[in-house]
Amino acid sequence: MLNHKGTVTLETERLILRRFEISDADAMFRNWASDPEVTKYLTWPTHTSPDVSKAVISSWIGLYSNDNHYSWAIVLKELGEPIGSIAAVKQAPETDMVHIGYCIGRAWWHKGYTSEALCRLVKFFFEEVGANRIESRHDPRNPNSGKVMQKAGLKYEGTLRQSDKNNQGGFCDAAYYAILAEDWYSCKSY
Repeated sequence: MLNHKGTVTLETERLILRRFEISDADAMFRNWASDPEVTKYLTWPTHTSPDVSKAVISSWIGLYSNDNHYSWAIVLKELGEPIGSIAAVKQAPETDMVHIGYCIGRAWWHKGYTSEALCRLVKFFFEEVGANRIESRHDPRNPNSGKVMQKAGLKYEGTLRQSDKNNQGGFCDAAYYAILAEDWYSCKSY
C-alpha cells in the first residue's frame, strides 16, 4: 500500500521541486506552456494566455490538500522560477504503481534537468511513498523523452499502438518505460 506524502518540496543539485503557486502563472506561460514546440507531443493544449496557466495552477493548488496528489514545479535554482512541471499523472493503488508525466521549456532541453527531476522522483516514490512500479510513456516521434526515462533507470517495455492521443492530432503510439522497486533496491546495494 502506498504511504502517500503529498507534494512535498524536493531538491537536487540544480533544482527545487515544489508546489505551484499562483504567482508562477506568468513563468509557466512564458517558459513552456505557450510554446507549441514544447506541447507538440503532450495531451493538454498549448496555453493561449497567462490566464489559462493561472486557471491550471489554481486547479492544482486545490488538489494539494489531498495527500495522494503530486504535482511539482521544476524550479532552476540559478533562475529562481519554474522552467517546467513534473507530476504523478496516474496511480494504480492495487499495484502500487505511479505514472509520471513531465515537460520542460525548450530553452532548457538537452541539459539534463528533466532527467535530474525524474531521478529525484523515482527515489522519492520508492523510498518514501513505497511504490512498487514507476512508469512513464512517450510518443515514439519524441525519442528524447525516452532518453530522459532511460537516464532515470526506467527500462523500455514496449509500444502500444494508437493507445493515446496528443497535440499532433488523432491517435498516436505510446512507448512505455518502467522501473520496479526490486530493480531500484538491487542497484542501490552495490
